[in-house]
Amino acid sequence: MSFAIPVKRLRETKTLMAFHHPKPSYPFHVLIVPKKAVRSLKELDARDTEFLTDLYVTAQSLVDEFQLPAYRLIVNGGEFQDFPQLHFHLISDTKSQRFKVAG
Repeated sequence: MSFAIPVKRLRETKTLMAFHHPKPSYPFHVLIVPKKAVRSLKELDARDTEFLTDLYVTAQSLVDEFQLPAYRLIVNGGEFQDFPQLHFHLISDTKSQRFKVAG
């Protein structure tokens, strides 16, 4: 998997990468992207439990690390998907104290 925009990886496992969105729409906006080529959520194989486990562990650890008081994990599909690779947005409307200091 390669990116045209250099990113600082917040998490990387065998199955996914997580990094700050290069053009964030929220004060806290992280993308979580599977390394496996999957076009959309409806094409994700439910037996891909290693990725699904990594997804939730990664989201949980980022919520804890950045002390997010409220957050959402979003997946877009169909017309709402900007590019044809499954990806999740971990977002928060408010930055935590830790993020304000670090960001």
